[in-house]
Amino acid sequence: MGEILNTLNPTFSDAAWIDVIRKMDATYSELLKYQVELEEKNSDLEGMRAFIESVLGSMTDILIACNLQNQIVQTNAALVRSTGISAQALRGLRVTDLFAKDDHDKLVAMLSAAATKMRTQRLELTLQTQDTPEILDIHAAPRTDPRGRVVGIVLIGRPVGELRRAYVELNSAHEKLIQAQEQLVHSEKMASLGRLVSGVAHEINNPISFVYGNAHALERYVGRLETYFQQVQNGTPRTDLIQLREKLKLDKAVGNLREAIAGALEGAERVRDIVESLRRFSADGHGEAQPFDLVGITRTALAWVIKGHEPRLRAMLSTPERVIVEGRSGHIQQVLMNMIQNACDSMEGCKEGVIDIDISEDLDHAVLRIGDQGSGMTPEAMLRMFDPFFTTKPVGKGIGLGLSISYRIVQQHGGTLTPMNKPDGGAMFEMRLPLRWRGVSEAKA
Repeated sequence: MGEILNTLNPTFSDAAWIDVIRKMDATYSELLKYQVELEEKNSDLEGMRAFIESVLGSMTDILIACNLQNQIVQTNAALVRSTGISAQALRGLRVTDLFAKDDHDKLVAMLSAAATKMRTQRLELTLQTQDTPEILDIHAAPRTDPRGRVVGIVLIGRPVGELRRAYVELNSAHEKLIQAQEQLVHSEKMASLGRLVSGVAHEINNPISFVYGNAHALERYVGRLETYFQQVQNGTPRTDLIQLREKLKLDKAVGNLREAIAGALEGAERVRDIVESLRRFSADGHGEAQPFDLVGITRTALAWVIKGHEPRLRAMLSTPERVIVEGRSGHIQQVLMNMIQNACDSMEGCKEGVIDIDISEDLDHAVLRIGDQGSGMTPEAMLRMFDPFFTTKPVGKGIGLGLSISYRIVQQHGGTLTPMNKPDGGAMFEMRLPLRWRGVSEAKA
């Protein structure tokens, strides 16, 4: 081999020719590598082209791509179906040829604005279809090359009727959702009202019974007095009147008369206080915040709720004589009733249970804690405790709005409401409210 090469070109040595052959092999290998890469890229491009064509063919919205001369360069099957013109025939047409003549000027202005302002434009235009003209909601956006220069416009259109139908359906679904929410809130209100009425009925029964009993006693005493004064009017002798007085026990009746009146007044005042508490509880809360006694409304809320659970449940209170905070007492009383009711519900399966209520002052905050002897709260329940409509109660026992509303009320009062589990078992809620009016209230007192 070397002799043949040397004969062809005596100036080349064997080593030089071998080096040339190796470089030719390397170059051929590189060419093969580039050929494989080129085929792979061509395959990827073909797959991408097929994917884009399938996407364009699946679109229900019409798509038109045009150049700066407003001539169509690409479209999709939706436009072909709407106009009845083949894709090949559409290419090269002016965009304005597809729309009503009255819309030509508006369409040209929109395309020009999209190209010059580099922003998406929107118009309602009438497309000339093969059946009846159809109004489309058209969005026009600029189309750029790799260097960022505008080379054309892309138009996407959807029938306005379809949009309106979608809006009507969405609006109808929204109305149904609002109605369902109102029904749920109404159900929760009725359930709360039932618990409230039950508690108030128990609470108001004692003073009413007291007034009723004293009224009967007053009726008896008045009857005795009427009998005695009738004999006085008839001119009955003094000795007979003395005997009648002793027989009717008028001296004792007169003494008991004042006690009966005082008892009736006390019962009536208690009923008046309950009615006043109900009035504050039912206030809509649009008035100004006022100072109120947190201890007092806690005792009222406890009496209203726990009366329906006696004697199975009892309460243990650890509170100062009073703690003055600022806000709307009716709203805070609603929060307390929700918390106490939850504590009662958590011990529903227990033969007996205790609700612990502790009120104290911590620097510039009033701190109220309500604990129960139930099974406590799971980590998930603690995370979602104040989410609207979240509840761990069975169906028919609640819809999960009580604590959500309570949390919002406490926040509006500048306070916090925190759930936690007690170390000895059971759950506890801690409510903190600022003591803004403490000094003013004490001064007024």
